Amino acid sequence: MRAVLGVDTSCYTTSAALVALDGRLIAAHRRLLEVGEGERGLQQSQGLFQHVRNLPQIISRVMADAPQAEICAVCASTRPRPAEESYMPVFRAGESQARAAAALLRAPFYPVSHQEGHIRAALVDSGVDAAQPFLALHLSGGTTELLLCENGSLTLLGGSLDLHAGQLVDRLGVRMGMTFPAGPELERLAMRGAAQGRIGVSIKGVSCNMAGAENKAARWLESGELTREDVACEVFDFLSRSIERMIEAACVQTHAKQALLAGGVASSALLRQMLLHRAKSRRLDCRLHFARPELSGDNAVGVALLGAQAYQKENSGVTE
Repeated sequence: MRAVLGVDTSCYTTSAALVALDGRLIAAHRRLLEVGEGERGLQQSQGLFQHVRNLPQIISRVMADAPQAEICAVCASTRPRPAEESYMPVFRAGESQARAAAALLRAPFYPVSHQEGHIRAALVDSGVDAAQPFLALHLSGGTTELLLCENGSLTLLGGSLDLHAGQLVDRLGVRMGMTFPAGPELERLAMRGAAQGRIGVSIKGVSCNMAGAENKAARWLESGELTREDVACEVFDFLSRSIERMIEAACVQTHAKQALLAGGVASSALLRQMLLHRAKSRRLDCRLHFARPELSGDNAVGVALLGAQAYQKENSGVTE
């Protein structure tokens, strides 16, 4: 069985995946990077070191799941976004080992961006018609960006102008004594609370501000004005209102009728429920689609799928 190996080394996850040339997922493994208790993140040097340590074991596990696989190409995320100036040291770990593996196997190497991989993985079983223009909202600890996907290309429309959605969740969670990343634990707390829309939404065109929400929630926690459960619920309610308003503005601007939400924050069942409710109540003229939960967070599946597409195109005589 001929297969493509995909590698992704993001800010907080080491991952590798194998896909067949027809797009079937063969194997995938990932490992969260270790963040110290009470810490709100990792320095790039710390992340880079952990990726170098994790990759041999992660790739070995993937290959053990597919002993008959013949690697015909290797693909890796080499930068955060498909932009010339986009750079982050952690991606050098995956790129260097993937390039070495490709050379040893005498197989082609394909570089892609982490964001492209995220969106490609999110498309799997999402219901999005990729032949038509669609919006993609990438929500994670390091990115809150809204893009237009059209004819295979990405155009940045807007996003957060300060704090990212994942940063907001993680910072407040750590402040409450939760383990980083705090998303799942904060969500469980929020499901026991109630929200009344106490945090105002700040929308500028197709972009938003989120730093004010952190400050307000921190004051509530310090003063005891609201319970921890209600604070958590207010944060998720704020995110749902901000996201829906951004998508609404982007629909007006681009006339897109479908939107795909990807990234670790988008895997929250509570956030999805809130967004679908708001979209219905506000009669949003755009259908919302969500990535499969296991493919919403950082993973190498999308990277491997992009590699398979590039290999197929290169070997089918297709030209632009």
